[in-house]
Order: sequence, then structure tokens, then C-alpha cells
Amino acid sequence: MNGRVACLTLMLASAGPVIANDSVYVDVSRDKCRTIAEEPGIYALMSCPGYRDYPVHLKEIDVRQSVSFGHIGKDYLEGAFESFIPFNHAGTVVEWRVAEGGLAVATILRWTIENADPKTAEAVPALEGQVLVVSKVAEKSDGKGCVAGYVDALANPDPNAIARTVADEVAPSFRCGVDQPAFHGKRGDKAAETTNELPE
Repeated sequence: MNGRVACLTLMLASAGPVIANDSVYVDVSRDKCRTIAEEPGIYALMSCPGYRDYPVHLKEIDVRQSVSFGHIGKDYLEGAFESFIPFNHAGTVVEWRVAEGGLAVATILRWTIENADPKTAEAVPALEGQVLVVSKVAEKSDGKGCVAGYVDALANPDPNAIARTVADEVAPSFRCGVDQPAFHGKRGDKAAETTNELPE
């Protein structure tokens, strides 16, 4: 664990009781989504039903996926891409963290990372990683939604609990384009390097 991750983990542990948000699970299987733009085999942008009036936006470029949530502004919808360096794909069940009154504050979504064998440069199941990605939900007032943190789902005994703490205590005040998302908890060697491209 590097210094930054250790510091953030300590901050979470000492932040006091976890905010009592609820979890709502929504299936975003691709057959429920609408294609907005596409270049077959190269690029795809889809819009999917989410929680209440908060949509889900799925983008795929070169066998890598990026997912954003809520009322994403045009600049973020077109210019943002947050993913992992190896080939990857997002899961189809989104856990929405919902505050009292129905306000969606964050989401948790599991990613599968297709890590390559350094000897063959081919993805092999034994090296496959799984990471829970915690995202801030965009509101109409600012249009900014982005990744707020990561949890290695293979290196931690209860990754979902860690991810919910990040979703409740880090994501709501996370400043997209200013703050840098980090891994929380233990990070193993299958949790690949990330890529975070956001509009200025």
C-alpha cells in the first residue's frame, strides 16, 4: 500500500460513522440500452435506464469501457473517458447509493480487467482482475460525474463494505477534474493501472 492510499484509508477509518444511505440495484444489461453513436468495432456510446431519472452512460473505445451516471453535461458526455489500461468490461448490475429523499449520491460497479501474460501479451483467466469502481453521480446543476475511488475486489475480504464507505463519504464531495481517484483498502497486482481523461 503506498502512502497516498494508506493516508486515505486512515482518513476513512477515522471519519466517524458511515452515512446511512440505502442501496438500490439496477440492471443495465446492454439490451436495455439505446445506442447514441457508433463506429462498429471502434467506438460506441449508449444511454441506459438508471435509477429514477438518473441515466447511465456507457462508452466503449478499443475494447475498453467507461461508464458515467446521472445528468452528465455535453462536455463530459463527449470528452470524458475513465477506464483501465488493459482490455476490460463493466458489469451489468449497478449499486446506487441513495440518500434520504431519494437523492442518488454515488454508484458502485464491478469491472473485469483482462490482464495480459507478459510472456505472450495475451489475456489469460488466471490473471483476470476485478475492481469495484465508485462514481460520483452528476446533477443537473453542474453536469459533472466521474470516478471517485476504486476497491480491489480480489485483495480485500469485504470489498463491498469498503466501496460503500467510499461512496457515502468520499464521492458526494469529490470534485471532478480537481481531486484524483485512488484505491482504498489493499491493492493487489491484478488491479491494473487506470486512465482518467476528463474535460478541463
